[in-house]
Amino acid sequence: MTTQAVTLQLPEQVYVRLQQVAQATRQSLDEVLLRAIQVGIPPGWEDAPAAFQADLAALDRLNDDALWHIARSRQTEAEMARYHDLLERNANDTISDAERSELTRFRTEADRFMLRKGHAAALLRWRGHHIPPAETL
Repeated sequence: MTTQAVTLQLPEQVYVRLQQVAQATRQSLDEVLLRAIQVGIPPGWEDAPAAFQADLAALDRLNDDALWHIARSRQTEAEMARYHDLLERNANDTISDAERSELTRFRTEADRFMLRKGHAAALLRWRGHHIPPAETL
């Protein structure tokens, strides 16, 4: 296969993200750039709420095993039961101020959890892995 050299000016943010992916995957920057051109740039986090962007950005630097661990993680039954109990109390307007604060914390953590799982799966897919349906992760 014949190759051609190309000079390309990249925004600093894109360059840094691709460089981090190269380091995390132990690939050359050229290999990562070629993959980005072939299948698109690695999934971004810029559209996520600002409070979660740093968490999602950190996933770019993880190796595949760590990403699989996140993608396959589940919340505990106890956490889910408490969250649903608080949701029901809130819907019935029988929730205390302390429980309302706890519910807010649960919502934030649930959002963070799901965004991390989804982003980890998207990164794994971008890196060439087959991602099974969510119920089998």
